[in-house]
Amino acid sequence: MTISVNDLSKRYGSAYAVKGVSFDVKPGKVTGFLGPNGAGKSTTLRSIVGLDYPTSGSALIGGRRYAELRAPLREVGTLLDAKAAHRSRRAYDHLRWIAATHGISRSRIDEVIEIAGLTSVAKKRVGGFSLGMGQRLGIAAALLGDPETLILDEPVNGLDPDGVTWIRELLRSFAAEGRTVFLSSHLLGELSLIADHIVVIGKGQIIADKPLAELVATKPVVRVRTPDVSRLVALVQGPGVTSTTSEHGVVEFEGVAVEQIAERAAQEGIVIYEMGQATRTLEDAYNELTRDAVEFGASADEGSGK
Repeated sequence: MTISVNDLSKRYGSAYAVKGVSFDVKPGKVTGFLGPNGAGKSTTLRSIVGLDYPTSGSALIGGRRYAELRAPLREVGTLLDAKAAHRSRRAYDHLRWIAATHGISRSRIDEVIEIAGLTSVAKKRVGGFSLGMGQRLGIAAALLGDPETLILDEPVNGLDPDGVTWIRELLRSFAAEGRTVFLSSHLLGELSLIADHIVVIGKGQIIADKPLAELVATKPVVRVRTPDVSRLVALVQGPGVTSTTSEHGVVEFEGVAVEQIAERAAQEGIVIYEMGQATRTLEDAYNELTRDAVEFGASADEGSGK
């Protein structure tokens, strides 16, 4: 099912958490949702699943509001707060009462417990869970109804390396079945391994909505480490060639091939310690896009408009 956000705005008093937000999340893909603290990610996610009521605009799942879905758990699996489970309740019992709301069998509870790697702790109380185990329980709850759509907020948070690999494979296989996956994450390196499409929000407005490959596409950049940067730059410069010195002894060129730089350096006896073609990462693209959209410093807490 397609998630369609159309001209969505949410105002708290005179301040907008999101304003005029529009994008689609298509089936068969993993779509990542990125933005700085306070950008409006949580407000958007909460609006999609009916926890926040938009001031204007709409957020639809398969053409319907979440409140209009006859059996929400069977259509949309969500994880917005890994700490939502009651601390005194056992993991199995937490899943059992959720399953009871939709007539989901105990055999399905056993299935998701195994899928989430919770078999050994199913009878333990949630209050004793680590952050990673709480995440696994939240994901198990999202999978209970075998839904067509998953909406997850920071699903990798707290997971160990095995858990990260598990969730990566789970989400990729989910999308490969033609289902819809929409997740937010601050772990850009991990997201770049699983996402097909990226939506970036900043200051409550969409600033990018592109396939991952298109977002990170750029002209080839050749990175050179040499003790004679200024001489090499003078030698290589020409029409269409740009150079940037990001650190001492390192220069990056655009508009010229590795072979050309190597040949000219060899002809003039310039020592090259290291040279190679650099690639643009999702982190590079994200930092460039959000440079003017950061409202809170690293030490600030996320507000209601995360």
